Parts: sequence; C-alpha cells; structure tokens
Amino acid sequence: MHRRHFVKTAAAGAMAGAMPGLHAPAADLAPAAGTALVSDARYLDHVLIRPNGSRPPEVPERLVRIRAELEARGLIEATVPLSPTADPLDRIRAHHTGEHVDSVRQLGVTARVAELAVSGALTAVDAVADGTVRNAFCAIRPPGHHANNTGAEEGFCYYSNAAIAARYAQQVHGHEKVLIIDWDYHHGNATQNAFYDDPTVLFFSAHDWDAYPRTGDPSLTGEGDATGLNINVHLDCGATDADMLRHWDTALSPAVAAFDPDFVLVSAGFDSRRDDLLGCFALTDDAFRHMTRIAMDYADSCCDGRLVSLLEGGYNLDGTALAAAAHVATLLEG
Repeated sequence: MHRRHFVKTAAAGAMAGAMPGLHAPAADLAPAAGTALVSDARYLDHVLIRPNGSRPPEVPERLVRIRAELEARGLIEATVPLSPTADPLDRIRAHHTGEHVDSVRQLGVTARVAELAVSGALTAVDAVADGTVRNAFCAIRPPGHHANNTGAEEGFCYYSNAAIAARYAQQVHGHEKVLIIDWDYHHGNATQNAFYDDPTVLFFSAHDWDAYPRTGDPSLTGEGDATGLNINVHLDCGATDADMLRHWDTALSPAVAAFDPDFVLVSAGFDSRRDDLLGCFALTDDAFRHMTRIAMDYADSCCDGRLVSLLEGGYNLDGTALAAAAHVATLLEG
C-alpha cells in the first residue's frame, strides 16, 4: 500500500524583479498538505530571436502574465513557493548526447535558463517525492517536449524537461513507473522518442498531428514490452472540450488503470486552449480544470497524489494565463 503524506514545508526561495514571491524558512511554516509553485525571475532572461531577427511567441511575458493572473486570484499566497535548486547538468548529460549539450551550452544566457528549467522540474519532483507538498506546477521556460539531440533549439525547446524529470523520479526517488500526460496542442515528440520502447513509462499525447512537428501518428503505440504504452491521439482543428475528454475516457483511463503508475507528470501546454496564436483547438478553461482533476484522480488512486506539472506551450498571453490559473486552482483543491 502507498503511504499518504500530509507534511508540507517550503524550500527557501526568493523571486526578484518582475516576479516577486513569498518565501519563508521551512521551519516557520505549519505542517500541511499543499501545492508548490516553482518559479524564478531568471526564467525571464531568455529571449529567443531567430537568425532573421524575428521573435517567436515563446516570450518572457508568458510567465509575467501567468503570475499576474495567479496573484489576482489569490493563488500565489495559497501555494508553496519553490525556487529551482537541484543541480541539473548531470541529469541533462545523462539524457542528451554530449554533442547536443555542448552545443546548447554555447548559447550564453539561453543555455543557463534552459538548465534552470530542468532544475525547476527536478526541484518539484524532489518536493513531491519527499512529501514536502502533494503536487506542483512549474512555471518554467523554455519548454522541453520537442528537444531531441540536434544541438539546437527545436520548437522553442532545448532540453527535454519532462523526460529528464521522469528519469529522475525513477532513478533518484525509486518511483519505478511514471505516467506522462501531454495536453499541448503540439505532439511531444521528444518525450515519445525517449520512452518508445520503455515499459516503465506510459506516455499519452493529445495533439494536432498535422501541426508542428508533424509527428504523433496514432498508429505508433510503442515497441517490444512497451507496446501499448505510447498513446497518440489526433484532434482536428476546432476540437472541443468534449472531443478531448472523450479520449481520456476511452483511451487514457483504462491504460492508467492497467499501468498503475508511481508518479504522474503533466506536460501542461496551454496552446490547446481556444484562440492560441499557434493552435486551432477550441478548448475552454473548463477543459483544463477537468483534465487536471482527472490527472489528480489518477495520482490519488495510484501514487498518493504525486503529480508534477510542467509548463510547455501557450502563446496567447491572456488565454494561457487564464488556463494556467484554472489548472493551479484545481491542483490546490487536492
């Protein structure tokens, strides 16, 4: 039987500049259960500029707007603030090729922020695995679910945050089976590639197969002992809340029941929300509430509520902030 944890402390962490945050020594906080918010002002330092001088919509303002919405709803003070403290480099090098890491590390500030994104994910896994908090949302950037080993940015991603976090949960904390749910509008191709023949990871991605990176064929279900553990769902443009949730009922829930995970990760891409700049689904904030609640139900039934959510896409600033707030508010209900 899994042992439930109801102990909460806060890792010391300060936010500066555009992203101020509450912080306190762990000993000053009363024991409780809770939701961690991983954030850091340094995530704003990365600015992606194409060789032609254009700026894609993966901008620092994404995090500024999310935080403003969380503050407006009183959600910041309800969460446990965590700053990224875990050393990420060994874990990055264990997952990516040396050539890829060495190439990314030539990118100056961007390289440091990409490492910090991995650190944020690992810090959240530590806090949830140790019972410091029940679940966590990582307001990190750059995203990660397209990062393979090309030596360059792919789909705004440099390192595979979710995949590295999954291995960390397994190898450091002993959680043998990990469920990764990716609800980003775009397929999590790097996550799929990392675990396609691995029977210890169940990966579910609901996406538009016709969009970047044009991967995620539903016929690709895994290899060898992992056959059936890679679940790709294609949704057409205009897909609604009901369209998305139907696949959770028919494909994901039975797979989770059979798999019985020890840890749950969510690649929380909010570009699947309506009116996104790079997506064409029609999901509302209610969909993110429902998906979050179902993911929490999986975690409650299998693994003492252990769930870590990592920000991926989402490029309509207001829409992303609203969806992220709905997500965090639901996590807090746990």
